[in-house]
Amino acid sequence: MDTRSLGKSGLKVPVISFGAGTFGGSGPLFGAWGTTDVEEARRLVDICLEAGVNLFDTADVYSDGASEEVLGQAITGRREQVLISTKASLPTGNGPNDWGSSRSRLIGAVDAALKRLGTDYIDIFQLHAFDASTPVEEVVSTLDRLVQDGKLRYIGVSNFSGWQVMKSLAAADKNGWTRYVAQQVYYSLVGRDYEWDLMPLGADQGVGALVWSPLGWGRLTGKIGRDKPIPAGSRLHDTAEFGPPVEDEHLYRVVDALEAVAAEVEKTVPQVAINWLISRPTVSSVIIGARNEQQLRQNLGAVGWSLTPEQIGRLDAASAVAAPYPHFPYRRQEGFARLDPPLAG
Repeated sequence: MDTRSLGKSGLKVPVISFGAGTFGGSGPLFGAWGTTDVEEARRLVDICLEAGVNLFDTADVYSDGASEEVLGQAITGRREQVLISTKASLPTGNGPNDWGSSRSRLIGAVDAALKRLGTDYIDIFQLHAFDASTPVEEVVSTLDRLVQDGKLRYIGVSNFSGWQVMKSLAAADKNGWTRYVAQQVYYSLVGRDYEWDLMPLGADQGVGALVWSPLGWGRLTGKIGRDKPIPAGSRLHDTAEFGPPVEDEHLYRVVDALEAVAAEVEKTVPQVAINWLISRPTVSSVIIGARNEQQLRQNLGAVGWSLTPEQIGRLDAASAVAAPYPHFPYRRQEGFARLDPPLAG
């Protein structure tokens, strides 16, 4: 398994990581994703480590903390072999301090996560959403103190807009506090919004992408296509409303291209979709999920080979959408385009 630096940091992460959203699954969203118990979780961790995948991602809101608890038990006795990524900021209760990124909330959330995970440090801690009600100086200074205390090693964000990331980085730089080195983002062949602002920001500021939902919220599994409606057993029937929307014709156009390329390289549609992401600029790691061993092994087959530039170009063309303002002049008009050279890679 190849490794990459996490943004502009010294931490090396595998190009494929494992999302523990199915661990201890309960409720309408996470229960539909999967209900992996501790025994099965240990088996999935075993397979990941055998393949060189040592980064495991979770969050405090995943099944009300059960995901962190199951992951912690699954890695018992091998903590030093793994990297743990978790998140906080979304509501975990109805109290006034049960949500957000205030100093009080973050200190309590980190301590609770450490207890559930059965460890005394978190390798990568990310804010799960931007808290507009708390000054960024309070947020970033608190995270810096938690790093200095040894409870966190690296910090990042998830689901932030570009200005929110930059405001936080500016506060860190001004005061000499720990900077964000990761941003966990939605990115797939049917969801390329990341490329407009957050990808250039990541390249400029040294913030690496940890990609969530690389299969477009379950749409790029190979089971859905122009003449293949959503199968009866698909979790999309229960979870589509929670995820990013995709227009049918756009999905079908992308799936058509994926199926053609998959046939050429003798790989599956999901493997091609994940491999395309691995080739993208600023991507440090692609987070895959799996409800069972079969799904995990299939997704691990996305590495160890490469698409040709021509195949990548076809996938790019099939998944392209019109650029939103203010980006479209830089894509359509020569004078603007000269000011906006494409990212390398």
